[in-house]
Amino acid sequence: MFSIQSVDVAHFLFTMGCLLALAHLLGFLAERLMIPRVIGEISAGLVLGPTLLGYFFPDTFQWMFLGFDGEGKLFGILYQIGLLMLMFSSGLKFQTKFNKEDFKITSALVVGATIPAFIVGWFAADLLNVTSYMGSANSPLAIKIVIAVSIAVTSIPVISKIFNDLGIMRTRFAKIVLACAGIHDIILWVALGYATAIASQEGIVTFSLGLKTTLINLSFIIGVLLTAHFLFNRFTFFKNNFLFKASHLGYFLFTMFMLASLAGYLHVETIFGALLAGIMIKLSIPTDEVDKVEYIVSKVGFSWFIPLYFAIVGLQLDLIKHFNPFYFLGFLLFACFVQTLSVYLTSRMIKQDPLTSLNLAIAINDRGGPGIVLASIAYSTGIINQEFFAVLVMLALMTSFLPGVWFRIVLKKKWRLMPGDENLVPDRNEDD
Repeated sequence: MFSIQSVDVAHFLFTMGCLLALAHLLGFLAERLMIPRVIGEISAGLVLGPTLLGYFFPDTFQWMFLGFDGEGKLFGILYQIGLLMLMFSSGLKFQTKFNKEDFKITSALVVGATIPAFIVGWFAADLLNVTSYMGSANSPLAIKIVIAVSIAVTSIPVISKIFNDLGIMRTRFAKIVLACAGIHDIILWVALGYATAIASQEGIVTFSLGLKTTLINLSFIIGVLLTAHFLFNRFTFFKNNFLFKASHLGYFLFTMFMLASLAGYLHVETIFGALLAGIMIKLSIPTDEVDKVEYIVSKVGFSWFIPLYFAIVGLQLDLIKHFNPFYFLGFLLFACFVQTLSVYLTSRMIKQDPLTSLNLAIAINDRGGPGIVLASIAYSTGIINQEFFAVLVMLALMTSFLPGVWFRIVLKKKWRLMPGDENLVPDRNEDD
């Protein structure tokens, strides 16, 4: 019942191996060029996908990725697991400890980076000719929510990788940026959950649907966080917890899969369950255990599943036939301007100096992984079509590139990231 013909297994392993190897190779090359690794990994999909290989050698592309019935589903499974691992890893990076001043700054930035950008994106959707970019769900309301979220979303994985590569992960600045990104992305995932609920109802919007969707999402968040405080820590270290004793990683992955599954059954996006699983673990177990879990998960996830996820995103892009560069450039400038201005003005209102405000604005403007996830979910649920999927993915990639360039300049010029990070000595690894 579970068997696959050996020739199909060999074909799938060959294709997957080629895609994985190219993702790592181009990711490595991207890092050497001071570009976020995710750009190289998606480029692997562009090279082997419809954009290049499929355009110049369509028969070879068909043979590699559509060589037998069900090959697409096998790649779909790897794609979903990589997506869950990415969100789980993001949750493990969630910031939980603040002093009073940092909490004040973070709270202000969460509000300032989310509400104005979301509202502007909401109303601007009517001016961006989005009707031609709607997917099969044919829901104007859902695509308006997606556009608003795409402007306000921030990346934990990519910006944390940039901070780590530059040796500034332990700074006050990095802590505040990652906290802001984590909290305000949770808010935006709730909005995305509402959009996907509308899409599943073929665009039929009622008050009861909106109330039900919002209550389920909020109840799920509160329930998971309460469980983290009252149950998960005690159960994890319970002397008869044989699964934890058998394999720490296996136990935490089991937790992630169960929460993702529960989210799916509650009609909440499964990735939300994976994200909250990481946050729950971060909140409920000692820091040294979290560091171990994060290290192991990163080794497993970022060596196989997550690079394949980004490469498969690239496979779904066809920049030759389904990409409007002029529309993308306008959308990129608009999204960056709105998010940057929102964060900068908020930072100035809480009496941060101009350079600190600019640094915060550029960092929070990084859409990275969550921006790509947003595009993937919106495309797979029929909210947007392939053309706008490409626009959102390219938006995430470009806004991931800019912060890396800017903060290298800041460190080279020995400018201050923010008050409290004076006389900064980058804490780089010996390999860097």
